[in-house]
Amino acid sequence: MLRHDPFFPHIEKGDKMAIFKIDNQKVQKLRIKKFKKEKELQQLFESNLEEILGVRFLASEFTTSHGGRIDTLGLDEDGSPVIIEYKRDEKDNVINQGLFYLDWLIDHKGDFELLAQKKLGKNVNISWDAPRVVLIAQSYNQYDKYAVHRISENIELKKYILYENNILLIENVVLPNEKTKSKKKKKTAVIYKEYTVEQHLDGKSNKVKELFKELEESILGFDSSIEEKPLKWYIAYKLNKNFAEVVIQSKGLKVYLDINKAEINDPKDKLEDLSDKGHWATGKLRMKVENSEDIDYCIDLIKQSYENQL
Repeated sequence: MLRHDPFFPHIEKGDKMAIFKIDNQKVQKLRIKKFKKEKELQQLFESNLEEILGVRFLASEFTTSHGGRIDTLGLDEDGSPVIIEYKRDEKDNVINQGLFYLDWLIDHKGDFELLAQKKLGKNVNISWDAPRVVLIAQSYNQYDKYAVHRISENIELKKYILYENNILLIENVVLPNEKTKSKKKKKTAVIYKEYTVEQHLDGKSNKVKELFKELEESILGFDSSIEEKPLKWYIAYKLNKNFAEVVIQSKGLKVYLDINKAEINDPKDKLEDLSDKGHWATGKLRMKVENSEDIDYCIDLIKQSYENQL
């Protein structure tokens, strides 16, 4: 039975989610397992970091000059540095630990940039507008969620469940855009550059604004867990990873999709493949939306990219 969180009524908690295997119209409930060793969880994530979180792996057990070791360091698809910490038991004070490492990271940008260039090449794009901490755990108590909602930093809580047959479920518990706007109780050295949809729309014609609003409403209608993330050059739409980005221009929209050409059905051949061309968005396929007749077709393409991540 689900119970309401006393601090945040919109957050539900309760029993682990049941997963069923279907065989000849019969269902069998999969049992929950545990990793044999705690280190296995970290190793699994680090080996599949881009697939699970949309983050490129940089380092494991990275030693800081302030003492302590960051479990995993990475760079996300938008160029933001990412610290990943794994909560191994209920008593771990991993939130304060993550904040400690985030402060260190901001004070040592050069160290991070050298690491990223060594791993990903000299031309790697790094943005310090929104560095973040991702915490991974089997469960969180109400105090963990309360603490994250009360602080201003980009901290995400993600829960994992391991089932038999090696089925791994990842759930978002708290994302940055879900946080309350209450008075902040704790502040670190991070100065975030915040962008808004309104900034991207500023100065654009009513026609362009209407095109975007129609597209935005359709995308967010796919799934309540979709995150809309305005960045400097584009507005990203993501689950764990980006599946689409929208660039708002004076005459229309440019929509980028994070899916391969071979995986998408594009009967009107509207998509341009930018794999060998430079561009700001993370998606390699682009469609221009310049009038209302383009919207329905574009939404279908975006939905295919979204469903490709499920």
